[in-house]
Amino acid sequence: MSYRAPVTDIRFVLNELAGLNEVGALPGYEDVNPELADAILEEAAKLAENVIAPLNKVGDQHGNKLSDGIVTTAPGFKSAYQQFSENGWVSLRTPTEFGGQGMPALIAMATEEMWCAANVAFSLCPLLTLGAFEALEHHASDELKATYLPKMASGEWTGTMNLTEPQAGSDLAQVRAKAVPVGDGTYKISGQKIFITWGEHDMVENIVHLVLARLPDAPAGVKGISLFVVPKYLVNADGSLGERNDVSCVSLEHKLGIHASPTCVMSYGDKGGAIGYLVGEAHRGLGYMFTMMNQARLGVGIEGMAIAERAYQQAVAYAKDRVQSRELGSDNPAPAAIIKHADIRRMLMTMKSQIEAQRALTYYAGAALDRAARHPDAAEKQKWQAVVNFLIPIVKGWNTEQVNEITSLGVQIHGGMGFIEETGAAQHLRDARITAIYEGTTGIQAMDLVGRKTASEQGRTARALLAEVEAVAAQLKTQGLAEIGDALDAALVHARASTDFVVGQFEAQPKAVAAGSVPFLKLMGIVLGGWQLGRAALVAKQKLADGDADSAFLEAKLITARFFAAHLLPQVSGLSAAILHGADTVLALPEEAF
Repeated sequence: MSYRAPVTDIRFVLNELAGLNEVGALPGYEDVNPELADAILEEAAKLAENVIAPLNKVGDQHGNKLSDGIVTTAPGFKSAYQQFSENGWVSLRTPTEFGGQGMPALIAMATEEMWCAANVAFSLCPLLTLGAFEALEHHASDELKATYLPKMASGEWTGTMNLTEPQAGSDLAQVRAKAVPVGDGTYKISGQKIFITWGEHDMVENIVHLVLARLPDAPAGVKGISLFVVPKYLVNADGSLGERNDVSCVSLEHKLGIHASPTCVMSYGDKGGAIGYLVGEAHRGLGYMFTMMNQARLGVGIEGMAIAERAYQQAVAYAKDRVQSRELGSDNPAPAAIIKHADIRRMLMTMKSQIEAQRALTYYAGAALDRAARHPDAAEKQKWQAVVNFLIPIVKGWNTEQVNEITSLGVQIHGGMGFIEETGAAQHLRDARITAIYEGTTGIQAMDLVGRKTASEQGRTARALLAEVEAVAAQLKTQGLAEIGDALDAALVHARASTDFVVGQFEAQPKAVAAGSVPFLKLMGIVLGGWQLGRAALVAKQKLADGDADSAFLEAKLITARFFAAHLLPQVSGLSAAILHGADTVLALPEEAF
């Protein structure tokens, strides 16, 4: 089944919910408007649908080949990437001073959804390049920026992040890679890194690795980690490529999914030491890498939502085509398309409503990112940065947790055929599974949310967002949409009680709060997703009253919001019960009893 970019829905979210016009009023974005966004979306859709999506199954079946340290990508990938970069898609959101187009994050995220839905394995390469670009832009010297950023902005060179080692997964205090100064501002890097996405490939001539390593005088723990640029090929003073650096891919991981994305074991210094260049100050590398990490976490949230969209489209197509059993309540004795059956409808609506809620919340976070970066008022910048910080773990964690459910429903709708690889439904399930692990597991996102993003600021941003939810709920009740408003109000009671618990108990009972941290993240995802669908319902109702021609689309918005209110928002009460009262049972069982 071919992918079709949901341009109409994306346009609705950009213009009606995320505030594209307000983003276009920010300094530096004056040329951004709905007409420009439409042109970008239409061109992105063509590339996603016609070039990138057809390679999804090819890449899954073919994978990558490693021979003598050289990784050959799946057929068609190199050509598709050249077209992708030559058409300026990597440079869309990078600053103009480095040859980029300087578009807002909001518009770039809309195109990133299309790349991820079309072919998530392909999309990981430019995603990581943008994250590496941002880390260097914020923290590297002017000399390093001038050397690397223009080529990365154009897509001529790609970027990676090298954190994980065999003994150091999420616990980066255990990083052992070494960096020894050799003079002239250079260092020799040695060590091994694992799980390096697109660490080696044949699509570009140079790869810029960002590597965490320790200097000889580094203190123990995370405070002793520095960040280094380690290129695959050294760069001469005139910008041309020099000799091959002492870095190589020694193995490719055999994975459950995303087979077309090479996940590499990278070895540094096998021949005496890879040349690296310090980014910023010594021993501050972890903080610098978190600039890239936040970018990547939002990107992975987009991945989760986008794969869910692809799985949903395939499930809808199959449900309309597959004929099985007669329709209940119908006088027609002939078998009907399974989309006529109530349980299939329930599953499809469960998929659809969550995807639309996630898209709206994700794009809202993108607009907040733009406001935090460009708003002329310092207090507003600070407010929106707090919103970004709060939403990142929710967008990443909720989107990626739910994509596992949504792609599983896609397989279920296919019945036995969903378990057969030829239909393609299973690939979405396999590809999606990594997203809840990438860039910090859901548990890590949840602890970030309850600790640094809620308790540390006494719940200020959480309560401000919940106040926005309350205002929309009140408005819904005055506009003939009381069932949605009432469901939001009921969920708000539990959301506020859970927030109070996190704030009040984090210092005194950190394990108790941690035990309910993932339920808290899911609760916030559902409540804030319901808020966005409530906003969408208000817009749709007003447009219908105004005689908008696209009545079928708008009626679907109302129905989807009602479904979410009836089926998803009630889950909040159970999650809240687990948060408030479930810690004892999480922690009670002795270790030897497991």
